[in-house]
Amino acid sequence: MNKTVAIIQARMASTRLPGKILADLAGEPLLYHVVLRVKQAKTINKVIVATTDKQNDNETEKCCKKIRVDCFRGSEDDVLDRFYQAAKHFSANVVVRLTADCPLLDPVIIDQVVDVFQKGNYDYVSNVIEPTYPDGLDTEVFSFETLERAWKEAALKSEREHVTPFIRKSSNLFRLANVKNDVDLSAMRWTVDEPEDLGFVRRVYASFGSNTLFGMTDIIALLHAHPELQKINAAFERNEGLQRLLREDSIIKEKIK
Repeated sequence: MNKTVAIIQARMASTRLPGKILADLAGEPLLYHVVLRVKQAKTINKVIVATTDKQNDNETEKCCKKIRVDCFRGSEDDVLDRFYQAAKHFSANVVVRLTADCPLLDPVIIDQVVDVFQKGNYDYVSNVIEPTYPDGLDTEVFSFETLERAWKEAALKSEREHVTPFIRKSSNLFRLANVKNDVDLSAMRWTVDEPEDLGFVRRVYASFGSNTLFGMTDIIALLHAHPELQKINAAFERNEGLQRLLREDSIIKEKIK
């Protein structure tokens, strides 16, 4: 039987919003809400947090103990190695990659992506190859063998720091599939990278009161009723960090030529 392990990527040393994963959100650390939501996914056998071995992530480990989720610590910059070692340590056959700055993750969508992976003959399935879901609902699913090959062969900085770029751009090596939403909602920003993003998710959580497990359709209804909420963090580009690294990789390639 396949063991499907959700690995939540987390670290305190965010460039744009340091300490965001432990920022207060509805009376709990932001990471608490991410873990709680992922645990609601029916297709997941185990949830772990993969953080760094740096001193400032001692606080991350303490938080994991408090909220009762396993914590694995590894390289800060080589996140691909951190994921591989975590998956290996917990004997994962299937890995679900999620990030700790997404407190609006929807377990229903996680299950949809995992279901496509399980029922198809794929090495990698996600909803980010061609994004149609709000930024912050990103879910990637891949086999341990796929992760291991990427770990062995990926060389560029962007391929090591962001885990899956090597896989996504290697359709000649891997069988890839993309899960699309019926309506393109990719312009919506529900992740937390900037202070404005944190302000947005705090307003969303406050709107639902004691119900902290609302889903994507609930948030869409809220935003239709209160469109002004989307303006709070509308100025930022999707995946800014990855786009910066890809530009750096391109510069390096040109210099080598």
